[in-house]
Amino acid sequence: MSSWTLQGKKALITGGTKGIGLAIAREYLELGAEVLVIARNTKTIQGKVKHSANLFTYEGDLNDPDFRKELVKRVSENWGKLDVLVNNVGTNIRKKFIEYSEEEIRQLFETNLFSMLQLTHACHPLLQKSGHASVINIASVAGMVDVQSGPPYGMTKAAIIQLTRHLAAEWSADQIRVNAISPWYIETPLTEPVLSQPDRLEKIIARTPLGRVGKPEEVASLAAYLAMDKSSYITGQNISVDGGMSVKGL
Repeated sequence: MSSWTLQGKKALITGGTKGIGLAIAREYLELGAEVLVIARNTKTIQGKVKHSANLFTYEGDLNDPDFRKELVKRVSENWGKLDVLVNNVGTNIRKKFIEYSEEEIRQLFETNLFSMLQLTHACHPLLQKSGHASVINIASVAGMVDVQSGPPYGMTKAAIIQLTRHLAAEWSADQIRVNAISPWYIETPLTEPVLSQPDRLEKIIARTPLGRVGKPEEVASLAAYLAMDKSSYITGQNISVDGGMSVKGL
């Protein structure tokens, strides 16, 4: 049997019914993992994946502390451990900084940062029981450079990248690896409003050495590798999936 596998792994993916999260769920299932997808509406994933016998879903709002508590309880009762945690759920409101209301800023921080921070905290005992767990945080190049996606979004992603570094060091004694993936523009429902604008798309492609936007599967392949035991010496890293955008000069 190939060692390029997730056979026997138990993985929790937040926001796994569309875009990058769905692509990761598909990849994990193809590689033999048992996958629990969390979303407000999980019905949309039905019929979109193969190997559905290993797919489990649980509906709810990760911003709700009671839901997070019940989620961790269910994982503990059904699996007893957690091998892979993919913090993918996120949203955005694109506008100039002075146009945001305080409520909108708080909403972005609650959804993109605080909910994943608290879920990761609560999952620590389950990850520790794995003995070789992997936490994968979906960040963004917006957490490193300005990509005109709105300051609050970039701030939440920058915080996720820094959290990744801290937890990688702190949780290494528990054999828990923590890494981040930072995509550039990927073809997803979240980016469709931007990519559908010809002028914006032209600027994005001009800024990308590979000359195109990315596909969800190109992020999922990295998420699969970071979940494998093959990547057992990689932790604390933030890896960009950006077609070379972040290294391009003038």
